[in-house]
Amino acid sequence: MIEPSPEPRAGETGSSPDTERSDGSATLQRLHCASFNQDTTSLAVGGKNGYRIFSLSSVDRMDCIHRGGESPDVYIAERLFSSSLMVLVSRSTPFRMNIYHFKKSTEICNYSYSSNILAVKLNRQRLIVCLEEALYIHNIKDMKLLKSLLNTPPNPKGLCALSVSLSSSYLAYPGSFTAGEVTLYDALNLNTVTVISAHASHVAAIAFSASGTSLASASEKGTVIRVFSVPDGVKLFEFRRGMKRYVSISSLSFSADTQFLCASSNTETVHIFRLEHHSPSQESPSWSAYMGKMFSAASTYLPSQVSDMMHQDRAFATVRLSVAGMRNIAALSMIQKVLCLLVASLDGHLYIYNIDPQEGGDCPLVKKHRLFDGDDEAELEACGPSYAAAVATRTNPEPASSSALAGYCEDVGVKRGELIPEHEFADGPVCLDDEQEFPPVSFQNS
Repeated sequence: MIEPSPEPRAGETGSSPDTERSDGSATLQRLHCASFNQDTTSLAVGGKNGYRIFSLSSVDRMDCIHRGGESPDVYIAERLFSSSLMVLVSRSTPFRMNIYHFKKSTEICNYSYSSNILAVKLNRQRLIVCLEEALYIHNIKDMKLLKSLLNTPPNPKGLCALSVSLSSSYLAYPGSFTAGEVTLYDALNLNTVTVISAHASHVAAIAFSASGTSLASASEKGTVIRVFSVPDGVKLFEFRRGMKRYVSISSLSFSADTQFLCASSNTETVHIFRLEHHSPSQESPSWSAYMGKMFSAASTYLPSQVSDMMHQDRAFATVRLSVAGMRNIAALSMIQKVLCLLVASLDGHLYIYNIDPQEGGDCPLVKKHRLFDGDDEAELEACGPSYAAAVATRTNPEPASSSALAGYCEDVGVKRGELIPEHEFADGPVCLDDEQEFPPVSFQNS
């Protein structure tokens, strides 16, 4: 997820400010956050007037699945796969997490914590809430608090990652405030697996592969990216992003087949690395092979830093963004059987690039989608009938029921959550998915 954006300063370039429609209501043009769901089939974005969810099934068309205004000033918006579960955190109440069934325009529950929420991660078993010096692990089916990891190393950026595989649920977070360590925690069995010494300086980005068997990390310098095996923490790959300047890595993302890894930063370049081990060539010796052996032999006599650079692979493909310095998040996805790089930027656009999986090189821009515009009628048409229903619900809300779900609060132990309408319990537990997806949360009537 993109880090929450700061308030714009006078003369600052980048995204457009929020404006007003003819009826006086605000249009959501400047983004606060953007996040891809776990299998990169949808994109959630949040801003001053709420959030939106877009489908990523086509390059040429990006349909708005839902537009929600339940929470203003959304700076965290996370969707669970293709289900109706949506987790939101608002700038107006940054210590509270709200969980919604967006298709029914129903809030399931909300949970409050002792300080601001910096990140939320979720898979089909667990929901993780990250504070600056604590992590809370919930069972996603009933939101029971399973574990509180208190007094963790200071983590002001809310850096953490959660694997999404059905067979495991690993949590990764900074293991030290002074060194580039990553703690690998088993969120299913609730125990620490290992601590990986990933970098010499602080860790700036971490990400799991779709299978949960690989973990990528980058340091705050942004020059070296490493990939480790999970759960043993053995280094598998090492890539050099650059040498001339330090950069701030904003996102790391694996392709679904774990063959590629992309890294975006505050520069104009997104790097894509190929994850393959180079096997010894069986062909007749060539001049280049001979020179390669010579360099390899010579590296044993050079300083360790120089030797390491000689063994680090470079980018397989690159993307040149039109704007540098804008916060963004990148992901790799197969769209209509073509490998694409998706870059969601806080300038209010989604950029789609084609990647040649055989040749690599410079990747062409094939489509640029604007995430928000000021045409209210176009927004209503794009979002479909669910948007109109949501607007009607907010305009004429249902009367509150007398029963409520309990939510966890670190300060007082238990805090009464927002009400769930009684009709949700009429036919059994609340099912967050209307089709055949895994129902992520259910509550029994007690």
